[in-house]
Amino acid sequence: MYIFNPICRNLRKIVIAIDGPAASGKSTTARLVAERLGYLHIDTGAMYRVVTLRVLEEGIPLNNIERIGPLAEALTIRFEREGGANRVFVDNRDVTREIRSSKVTQSVSVVSSYPRVRGILVREQRRIAEGGGVVLEGRDIGTVVLPNAELKIFMVAQVAERVKRRKSELEEVGVSVDTATLEVEILERDRLDSTREASPLRKASGAIEVDTSSMTIEQQVQFVVDKAKEIIGD
Repeated sequence: MYIFNPICRNLRKIVIAIDGPAASGKSTTARLVAERLGYLHIDTGAMYRVVTLRVLEEGIPLNNIERIGPLAEALTIRFEREGGANRVFVDNRDVTREIRSSKVTQSVSVVSSYPRVRGILVREQRRIAEGGGVVLEGRDIGTVVLPNAELKIFMVAQVAERVKRRKSELEEVGVSVDTATLEVEILERDRLDSTREASPLRKASGAIEVDTSSMTIEQQVQFVVDKAKEIIGD
């Protein structure tokens, strides 16, 4: 069972799907868009990272789907806002920092490629989105999870900019990694995400592509909020 704490204030609530590769700006943008609109923000990538973390902690081989599937089904994942930042909990344990480790980053594409794992998490993501008033971000939201989302955004950015952003994100939670290693990890993640059999990363039909390479966070957020308001009629 997965537990979330929504606070939605809008009378009319739409579903916003934001997809894109690692460090394209989707997570920060999704969180701030949700705040502006009074919507619930769901970082689906963090959900897969939580499962991956627990797989590694249990010492389960990455190719053992017979054990990984039941583990994913049994986990309780919770998102909370604390001091202006998102915190991620699994079974009441704060794993916000642990899920961003290099070991998890190197393994998450394998774990997230399994149809059973994706099926479990997609089911929960769809349930959360049923009433609208949500901003979900990941790699397959507009293509698989919520293909009928009222607003679909596909964010991209140059690799150098993505490396810079991810390095800054990691340093904020106390994780140190050199630039060269980070670039290799991001490029490999791109390759795995784009070529996996289950829900590969690709632009959804009807999605608006946004290159965030030279955009500030405020510009990214305002772009999505403006598009949302056009649909909402605000």
